Amino acid sequence: MLDLFYWPTPNGWKVTILLEELGLPYRVHPVNISRDDQFRPEFLAVGPNNRMPVLIDQTPADGGPALSVFESGAILKYLACRSGRFYGQTPRDQAAVDQWLFWQHGGLGPMAGQAHHFRRFAPQQVPYAIDRFSAETARLYQVLNTRLAGREHVAGAYSIADMAIWPWIRRHEWQGIRLEDYPHVDRWYQALAARPAVERAVAVGADWRDRDVTAGEEDLAVLAAFAPSV
Repeated sequence: MLDLFYWPTPNGWKVTILLEELGLPYRVHPVNISRDDQFRPEFLAVGPNNRMPVLIDQTPADGGPALSVFESGAILKYLACRSGRFYGQTPRDQAAVDQWLFWQHGGLGPMAGQAHHFRRFAPQQVPYAIDRFSAETARLYQVLNTRLAGREHVAGAYSIADMAIWPWIRRHEWQGIRLEDYPHVDRWYQALAARPAVERAVAVGADWRDRDVTAGEEDLAVLAAFAPSV
């Protein structure tokens, strides 16, 4: 069984997309970031960076004790390697996937995240920050648009690289981006959005913010059970 500590954000959706594509059974546990659940001491045992998502594999392939993985990209690679799917079959395939997976983690995610923070959530308008991060986000969209010209997916076959990038594109309006300005990104985005697994993935916890859901005793018990083996 897989336990996913999650909140419905781009980084959370990356993992639910892969889990739904793989058809693996998993239990989802809320980490309400608006309530600072990620700073609970119980969570620190699995999320030392105080960030979600975190995955606990209760039955890892090596037969050892439960295994915890934090950072969304590491979780994607772990599950892809565990299943033998969505990560390519040759070193060349995997190098292509890694380049775009790390491009998302080092570039698109941080820059787009800052753009939508300063555009939507900052307590005061900071024009320099808005301009800087919006411009860099637009540049990265153009990089992706160029990459997708004549390609169905970013790294050959559909892979965890696509799954990592797509959730950040889902927030394009928050980033001040018009998808029609990036036709190859738009085509790719719409194709992935229509996948049943992606539709199921973004529905996970979709109403949690409205209901102010937070971790309960059962969720914390999963962390407590894991903590002695850390």
